[in-house]
Amino acid sequence: MRELLPVLIVVGILAALAVFGPFIAPNPPNAIDIPNRLAPPGGEYLLGTDAMGRCILSRLLHGARWSLGLAFLVSTIGLIAGSVLGLVAAMGGRTVDWAVMRVTDIFLAFPDLVAAVVVAGVLGAGTSSLIFALTVTGWMRYARVARGIGLGLATRGHVVQAQLAGLSGPAIARWHYVPALVPSLTVVWTGMLARAILGISALGFLGFGVQPPTPEWGTMLLDARVHIRSTPLQMIWPGMAVVFCVLAINITGDVLRDALTDRDAPA
Repeated sequence: MRELLPVLIVVGILAALAVFGPFIAPNPPNAIDIPNRLAPPGGEYLLGTDAMGRCILSRLLHGARWSLGLAFLVSTIGLIAGSVLGLVAAMGGRTVDWAVMRVTDIFLAFPDLVAAVVVAGVLGAGTSSLIFALTVTGWMRYARVARGIGLGLATRGHVVQAQLAGLSGPAIARWHYVPALVPSLTVVWTGMLARAILGISALGFLGFGVQPPTPEWGTMLLDARVHIRSTPLQMIWPGMAVVFCVLAINITGDVLRDALTDRDAPA
Protein backbone atom coordinates (compact mmCIF):
# COMPACT_ATOMS: atom_id res chain seq x y z
CA MET A 1 0.00 0.00 0.00
CA ARG A 2 3.03 2.27 -0.29
CA GLU A 3 1.58 3.89 -3.42
CA LEU A 4 -1.30 5.22 -1.32
CA LEU A 5 0.94 7.38 0.85
CA PRO A 6 1.26 10.49 -1.39
CA VAL A 7 -2.43 10.79 -2.13
CA LEU A 8 -3.37 10.09 1.47
CA ILE A 9 -1.07 12.93 2.51
CA VAL A 10 -2.84 15.25 0.08
CA VAL A 11 -6.26 14.18 1.31
CA GLY A 12 -5.04 14.62 4.89
CA ILE A 13 -4.00 18.18 4.06
CA LEU A 14 -7.45 18.85 2.59
CA ALA A 15 -9.11 17.46 5.70
CA ALA A 16 -6.84 19.58 7.90
CA LEU A 17 -7.75 22.69 5.92
CA ALA A 18 -11.44 21.92 6.34
CA VAL A 19 -11.03 21.54 10.11
CA PHE A 20 -8.35 24.12 10.92
CA GLY A 21 -8.64 26.51 7.96
CA PRO A 22 -10.72 29.10 9.81
CA PHE A 23 -8.11 29.22 12.59
CA ILE A 24 -5.28 30.09 10.21
CA ALA A 25 -7.22 32.58 8.09
CA PRO A 26 -5.40 35.94 8.17
CA ASN A 27 -8.61 38.01 8.30
CA PRO A 28 -12.29 37.60 9.23
CA PRO A 29 -14.09 36.17 6.18
CA ASN A 30 -16.85 38.79 6.15
CA ALA A 31 -14.80 41.85 7.15
CA ILE A 32 -15.56 44.59 4.58
CA ASP A 33 -12.77 46.91 3.46
CA ILE A 34 -14.30 49.17 0.81
CA PRO A 35 -11.12 51.26 0.16
CA ASN A 36 -9.35 48.01 -0.82
CA ARG A 37 -12.14 46.44 -2.87
CA LEU A 38 -10.96 44.38 -5.87
CA ALA A 39 -7.38 44.72 -4.66
CA PRO A 40 -4.78 42.56 -6.48
CA PRO A 41 -2.84 39.86 -4.60
CA GLY A 42 -0.18 41.12 -2.26
CA GLY A 43 0.40 42.87 1.01
CA GLU A 44 -2.23 42.28 3.66
CA TYR A 45 -4.42 40.34 1.20
CA LEU A 46 -2.30 37.56 -0.26
CA LEU A 47 -4.92 36.54 -2.84
CA GLY A 48 -6.56 39.93 -3.20
CA THR A 49 -10.05 41.04 -2.22
CA ASP A 50 -13.52 40.73 -3.70
CA ALA A 51 -16.00 43.45 -4.70
CA MET A 52 -16.75 44.19 -1.04
CA GLY A 53 -13.12 44.29 0.05
CA ARG A 54 -13.26 40.90 1.79
CA CYS A 55 -10.08 38.81 1.96
CA ILE A 56 -10.29 36.05 -0.65
CA LEU A 57 -7.76 33.81 1.12
CA SER A 58 -9.71 33.98 4.36
CA ARG A 59 -12.95 33.21 2.56
CA LEU A 60 -11.34 30.25 0.79
CA LEU A 61 -10.11 28.81 4.08
CA HIS A 62 -13.46 29.31 5.77
CA GLY A 63 -15.22 28.01 2.67
CA ALA A 64 -13.24 24.76 2.81
CA ARG A 65 -15.16 23.82 5.96
CA TRP A 66 -18.46 24.28 4.13
CA SER A 67 -17.54 22.80 0.73
CA LEU A 68 -15.56 19.82 2.04
CA GLY A 69 -17.53 19.34 5.24
CA LEU A 70 -20.90 19.31 3.50
CA ALA A 71 -19.53 17.00 0.80
CA PHE A 72 -18.34 14.58 3.48
CA LEU A 73 -21.74 14.70 5.19
CA VAL A 74 -23.71 14.22 1.97
CA SER A 75 -21.59 11.34 0.69
CA THR A 76 -21.61 9.60 4.09
CA ILE A 77 -25.39 9.84 4.45
CA GLY A 78 -25.74 8.49 0.93
CA LEU A 79 -23.31 5.66 1.77
CA ILE A 80 -25.35 4.60 4.80
CA ALA A 81 -28.75 4.88 3.12
CA GLY A 82 -27.68 3.24 -0.13
CA SER A 83 -25.83 0.40 1.59
CA VAL A 84 -28.83 -0.40 3.80
CA LEU A 85 -31.21 -0.40 0.84
CA GLY A 86 -28.81 -2.54 -1.20
CA LEU A 87 -28.54 -5.10 1.59
CA VAL A 88 -32.32 -5.10 2.03
CA ALA A 89 -32.69 -5.82 -1.68
CA ALA A 90 -30.08 -8.61 -1.56
CA MET A 91 -31.45 -10.27 1.56
CA GLY A 92 -35.17 -9.54 1.29
CA GLY A 93 -36.18 -11.93 -1.44
CA ARG A 94 -37.22 -11.52 -5.04
CA THR A 95 -40.15 -9.14 -4.48
CA VAL A 96 -38.22 -6.79 -2.23
CA ASP A 97 -35.24 -6.89 -4.58
CA TRP A 98 -37.45 -6.02 -7.56
CA ALA A 99 -39.13 -3.12 -5.73
CA VAL A 100 -35.88 -1.58 -4.44
CA MET A 101 -34.12 -1.89 -7.79
CA ARG A 102 -37.01 -0.33 -9.71
CA VAL A 103 -36.93 2.67 -7.37
CA THR A 104 -33.17 2.83 -7.83
CA ASP A 105 -33.53 2.72 -11.63
CA ILE A 106 -36.07 5.56 -11.52
CA PHE A 107 -33.65 7.77 -9.59
CA LEU A 108 -30.77 6.81 -11.88
CA ALA A 109 -32.81 7.83 -14.93
CA PHE A 110 -32.33 11.51 -14.08
CA PRO A 111 -28.95 13.31 -14.22
CA ASP A 112 -27.69 13.94 -10.70
CA LEU A 113 -27.20 17.68 -10.95
CA VAL A 114 -30.45 18.35 -12.81
CA ALA A 115 -32.42 16.35 -10.24
CA ALA A 116 -30.63 18.10 -7.37
CA VAL A 117 -31.43 21.52 -8.85
CA VAL A 118 -35.11 20.55 -9.17
CA VAL A 119 -35.29 19.26 -5.58
CA ALA A 120 -33.45 22.29 -4.19
CA GLY A 121 -35.64 24.61 -6.24
CA VAL A 122 -38.81 23.03 -4.85
CA LEU A 123 -37.57 23.09 -1.25
CA GLY A 124 -35.99 26.53 -1.50
CA ALA A 125 -32.42 27.75 -1.22
CA GLY A 126 -30.50 26.87 1.92
CA THR A 127 -28.06 24.45 3.48
CA SER A 128 -30.65 21.90 4.60
CA SER A 129 -32.23 21.85 1.13
CA LEU A 130 -28.78 21.41 -0.40
CA ILE A 131 -27.99 18.43 1.83
CA PHE A 132 -31.36 16.78 1.16
CA ALA A 133 -31.18 17.36 -2.61
CA LEU A 134 -27.70 15.89 -3.00
CA THR A 135 -28.42 12.97 -0.66
CA VAL A 136 -31.65 12.03 -2.44
CA THR A 137 -29.87 12.03 -5.79
CA GLY A 138 -26.68 10.27 -4.65
CA TRP A 139 -27.56 7.03 -2.81
CA MET A 140 -28.29 4.83 -5.83
CA ARG A 141 -24.74 3.80 -6.74
CA TYR A 142 -24.10 2.57 -3.22
CA ALA A 143 -27.31 0.57 -3.36
CA ARG A 144 -26.40 -1.14 -6.63
CA VAL A 145 -22.91 -2.05 -5.44
CA ALA A 146 -24.16 -3.33 -2.07
CA ARG A 147 -26.91 -5.33 -3.74
CA GLY A 148 -24.54 -6.90 -6.26
CA ILE A 149 -22.03 -7.96 -3.60
CA GLY A 150 -24.84 -9.13 -1.33
CA LEU A 151 -26.33 -11.38 -4.01
CA GLY A 152 -22.90 -12.88 -4.61
CA LEU A 153 -22.49 -13.65 -0.91
CA ALA A 154 -25.95 -15.16 -0.45
CA THR A 155 -24.86 -18.57 -1.76
CA ARG A 156 -21.47 -18.66 -0.04
CA GLY A 157 -20.93 -21.50 2.39
CA HIS A 158 -20.30 -19.40 5.50
CA VAL A 159 -23.45 -17.34 4.89
CA VAL A 160 -25.59 -20.43 4.33
CA GLN A 161 -24.18 -21.99 7.48
CA ALA A 162 -24.99 -18.86 9.47
CA GLN A 163 -28.56 -18.99 8.21
CA LEU A 164 -28.89 -22.68 9.09
CA ALA A 165 -27.52 -21.94 12.55
CA GLY A 166 -30.45 -19.58 13.11
CA LEU A 167 -28.48 -16.33 13.06
CA SER A 168 -30.77 -13.32 12.52
CA GLY A 169 -30.68 -11.23 9.34
CA PRO A 170 -29.11 -8.15 10.98
CA ALA A 171 -26.44 -10.33 12.60
CA ILE A 172 -25.62 -12.01 9.28
CA ALA A 173 -25.42 -8.60 7.61
CA ARG A 174 -23.13 -7.29 10.35
CA TRP A 175 -20.68 -10.18 10.48
CA HIS A 176 -20.67 -11.45 6.89
CA TYR A 177 -21.95 -8.79 4.51
CA VAL A 178 -20.59 -5.53 5.88
CA PRO A 179 -16.90 -6.62 5.96
CA ALA A 180 -17.19 -7.70 2.32
CA LEU A 181 -18.82 -4.40 1.34
CA VAL A 182 -16.30 -2.05 2.96
CA PRO A 183 -13.50 -2.14 0.32
CA SER A 184 -15.75 -1.63 -2.71
CA LEU A 185 -17.96 0.95 -1.04
CA THR A 186 -14.90 2.89 0.11
CA VAL A 187 -13.86 3.30 -3.52
CA VAL A 188 -17.40 4.32 -4.48
CA TRP A 189 -17.48 6.76 -1.56
CA THR A 190 -14.35 8.58 -2.75
CA GLY A 191 -15.88 9.07 -6.18
CA MET A 192 -19.16 10.28 -4.70
CA LEU A 193 -17.27 12.62 -2.36
CA ALA A 194 -15.73 14.32 -5.40
CA ARG A 195 -19.15 14.49 -7.07
CA ALA A 196 -20.61 15.99 -3.91
CA ILE A 197 -18.00 18.77 -3.93
CA LEU A 198 -18.92 19.56 -7.52
CA GLY A 199 -22.62 19.41 -6.71
CA ILE A 200 -22.31 21.72 -3.70
CA SER A 201 -20.27 24.22 -5.71
CA ALA A 202 -22.66 24.03 -8.67
CA LEU A 203 -25.76 24.56 -6.52
CA GLY A 204 -23.98 27.39 -4.71
CA PHE A 205 -23.14 29.02 -8.04
CA LEU A 206 -26.78 28.70 -9.12
CA GLY A 207 -27.96 30.28 -5.89
CA PHE A 208 -29.53 27.15 -4.36
CA GLY A 209 -26.76 26.28 -1.91
CA VAL A 210 -25.17 27.92 1.11
CA GLN A 211 -26.46 31.47 1.25
CA PRO A 212 -24.36 34.66 1.46
CA PRO A 213 -22.52 36.03 3.32
CA THR A 214 -21.36 32.55 4.39
CA PRO A 215 -18.16 31.82 2.44
CA GLU A 216 -18.52 28.74 0.25
CA TRP A 217 -16.61 28.13 -2.97
CA GLY A 218 -19.71 27.99 -5.18
CA THR A 219 -21.15 31.19 -3.76
CA MET A 220 -17.74 32.84 -4.14
CA LEU A 221 -17.88 31.97 -7.84
CA LEU A 222 -21.38 33.41 -7.99
CA ASP A 223 -20.28 36.69 -6.39
CA ALA A 224 -17.23 36.99 -8.65
CA ARG A 225 -18.93 36.32 -11.99
CA VAL A 226 -19.85 40.00 -12.47
CA HIS A 227 -16.17 40.98 -12.36
CA ILE A 228 -14.78 38.15 -14.46
CA ARG A 229 -13.47 40.55 -17.11
CA SER A 230 -11.91 43.13 -14.83
CA THR A 231 -10.59 40.85 -12.03
CA PRO A 232 -10.69 37.23 -13.21
CA LEU A 233 -8.61 36.06 -10.24
CA GLN A 234 -11.73 36.33 -8.09
CA MET A 235 -13.17 33.34 -9.96
CA ILE A 236 -9.88 31.57 -10.57
CA TRP A 237 -9.05 31.07 -6.87
CA PRO A 238 -12.26 29.27 -5.79
CA GLY A 239 -12.38 27.46 -9.13
CA MET A 240 -8.85 26.14 -8.58
CA ALA A 241 -9.81 25.05 -5.05
CA VAL A 242 -12.70 22.98 -6.40
CA VAL A 243 -10.64 21.47 -9.22
CA PHE A 244 -7.70 20.61 -6.96
CA CYS A 245 -9.87 18.93 -4.32
CA VAL A 246 -11.87 16.93 -6.86
CA LEU A 247 -8.70 15.87 -8.68
CA ALA A 248 -6.97 14.80 -5.46
CA ILE A 249 -9.97 12.77 -4.29
CA ASN A 250 -10.48 11.12 -7.68
CA ILE A 251 -6.81 10.12 -7.83
CA THR A 252 -7.13 8.69 -4.34
CA GLY A 253 -10.11 6.63 -5.47
CA ASP A 254 -8.20 5.33 -8.50
CA VAL A 255 -5.22 4.34 -6.37
CA LEU A 256 -7.51 2.63 -3.86
CA ARG A 257 -9.23 0.70 -6.63
CA ASP A 258 -5.91 -0.41 -8.13
CA ALA A 259 -4.57 -1.42 -4.72
CA LEU A 260 -7.66 -3.48 -3.95
CA THR A 261 -7.57 -5.08 -7.39
CA ASP A 262 -3.93 -6.05 -6.97
CA ARG A 263 -4.65 -7.45 -3.51
CA ASP A 264 -7.53 -9.58 -4.76
CA ALA A 265 -5.77 -10.75 -7.89
CA PRO A 266 -4.59 -14.36 -7.87
CA ALA A 267 -0.86 -14.87 -7.39
